[in-house]
Amino acid sequence: MRTVPGVSLAKVLIASGLLVGVAQPAAVAAEFMAAARASIQAADAQRHVSALADDAFEGREGGSRGGRAAGAYIVGHLEKFGLEPAGDNGGYFQQFGGMRNILALARGSDPTVADELVVVGAHYDHVGYGNASNSYGPFGFVHNGADDNASGVAGLVEVAEALQHLPRRPRRPILLAFWDGEEKGLLGSYHFLRVRPAGIGAMRIVFSVNIDMIGRLRGQRLEVYGSRTATGLRSAVVQSNNRLGAEPLELFFDWAIEDDSDHYPFIAANIPTVMFHTGLHDQYHRPSDDVQLVNFAGIEPVARLMLDFVTAVADEPGTARGFRQQCRSENDATKRGLEAAAAAAPPAGGQPAASQRPRWGIGSRLDAGDPMAPIVVRVTADSPAHVAGLVVGDRIRAIDGAALAGQEDMIARLAAADARVTLEVDRKGRIIHLTMQAMDINAAEGR
Repeated sequence: MRTVPGVSLAKVLIASGLLVGVAQPAAVAAEFMAAARASIQAADAQRHVSALADDAFEGREGGSRGGRAAGAYIVGHLEKFGLEPAGDNGGYFQQFGGMRNILALARGSDPTVADELVVVGAHYDHVGYGNASNSYGPFGFVHNGADDNASGVAGLVEVAEALQHLPRRPRRPILLAFWDGEEKGLLGSYHFLRVRPAGIGAMRIVFSVNIDMIGRLRGQRLEVYGSRTATGLRSAVVQSNNRLGAEPLELFFDWAIEDDSDHYPFIAANIPTVMFHTGLHDQYHRPSDDVQLVNFAGIEPVARLMLDFVTAVADEPGTARGFRQQCRSENDATKRGLEAAAAAAPPAGGQPAASQRPRWGIGSRLDAGDPMAPIVVRVTADSPAHVAGLVVGDRIRAIDGAALAGQEDMIARLAAADARVTLEVDRKGRIIHLTMQAMDINAAEGR
């Protein structure tokens, strides 16, 4: 039996159901999850990126000898972790057009959802020596693709290892997928969705996560795509972000849906999907995207967030989240309109008397994609909300420690609240707590 660093053998046995009466299961589970997160280390990510972005792999072009060597490197680690092969003919590889996806399965614990598959993937190919169709030049030099996407592969390898540290398997099976041919038109992920290996062919894909270019974290800012593809996904990502055990990342939710990475084929197939990305840079698709520019310390929190989010989705109770068709008609202009500040209505007859001030000074707007976290679109000057530090763009998640059921619930609870309430707020993906002290208890609408 494999033990986990920082967790005693007794607790390993408890978590495995082989020893009872030594510690509480919830405490053991929390300790194991912390150990799993802690197993994701910047130094290990650096080792993986440095290997995959070495000149010896010749830019990892799909179907090339460098690409095949990179695939062998990845499979060697999956074998070491003891993950089940899920490719063709009982192996890890899924062959197509001279290229190879790499597939490994972590089976779930609940037989009632054994056919509900969660896919988490990253492409391991790059553009080789570069040409006019795939590089911004100069051509003819090895394009090592340290950020694109050796960084994402390193993060996924770290997650694969961390899964072995969990106290129990999540309810649903998790497929770890390393895509080939992404740079040639998302070929590997499209092929997987059309033709799946026999061992997982009967499973229904219920969720997908994509990791592409996570090696340039700047200012703790992480871009998240696809959060509109299922209801409540933003809140789910925020929740995982705030369980990291350190300062959470600042999350930027981009509503655009474009066919520029392996998240797109899944969205096109009506599968809820999110992608994590640390942003483009001047070295994108150039020979200068090399190891010395990678922020290895930044890969660590992104991979830890990914681990928590993927396992949380795989472990969700009930049925899987459904695809939200409205995401196809939404974009960043829609986002700006929804989150825009609302002007305060002018009072009838001039300025209001002090006794007529709004009780809390909050104006909110419902977000149909995340209905249980209303968006603050107005904060009245000198109101309790303003004094407490609430700002336009905040999303209110809970009042006095109890999660909201929606905007109407928030309004009703603020109207009925005592003179002092505490708000749990999502501000750019970070949860903060603000306490409001009412100035005027006569207003009746909780606004």
